[in-house]
Amino acid sequence: MRLATLNVWGTRGDWDARLPVFQKGFQLLEADVLTLQETILTDDVDQVTAMLGPRYHLAHSSEREYDGQGITTASRWPIGQVLELDLNVSERTGDFACTALVTEILAPFGRIWVANHFPDYQVDHERERCLQTALVARQLEELVATFPGHAVVAGDLDAEESADSLRFWTGRHVIDDLSVCYRNAWEATHRDERLETYVPENPHFVDGEWPFRGIDHVLVRCGDHGRPTLPILTCTRIFDQPDATPSDHYGLLVELAE
Repeated sequence: MRLATLNVWGTRGDWDARLPVFQKGFQLLEADVLTLQETILTDDVDQVTAMLGPRYHLAHSSEREYDGQGITTASRWPIGQVLELDLNVSERTGDFACTALVTEILAPFGRIWVANHFPDYQVDHERERCLQTALVARQLEELVATFPGHAVVAGDLDAEESADSLRFWTGRHVIDDLSVCYRNAWEATHRDERLETYVPENPHFVDGEWPFRGIDHVLVRCGDHGRPTLPILTCTRIFDQPDATPSDHYGLLVELAE
């Protein structure tokens, strides 16, 4: 299974020049599942279909900003249930369409619950990110208990590995009397290399003072003996070449064994 995640940066910048880079790049990736953030969906614009073509089943968030920006999950395989979780957990989240889209992917080898997680982005909103993270994790635990299968969390989590919200996902922190354990795909395959997906070297980067660099993640739920139920084979950074960087984020492509 090949799963990719990317914040596509809406249609900002020179969209006409960025679109063919996305089209070629996604075609070469041949991902089975994609979790995309900052996707534009309006009566006039369907950004994901423009980038991917008709090859994928799509699940779009209803939580969107004034310009149609939200999140989208795409799958080559059929999609079953789709749940959207309200992440407006405090009065401070009102200016941003933070949301989580939990999609049941009916893969040939079994059910996968894929959470496209897009929490609050402000640097001082880690409290909100923790509350949002616990909400998503609790929903996934309930789903796996009721409809057994694998669970993967992927998206622009707006936090580095050292943040409480990420430490919670990897079993190193407790939030609201809840603990879970997911394996971070980058950490599992690049033990001595720092993850960097939001960096000044990117030609589209505009937030020169932004302190967080490794903010896009793929996490696989662990089962017996603390092992991920879908073994992580590789995790590589994507859309990070000088002539093929269509977003202000770099993305990740993860290969998982059945």
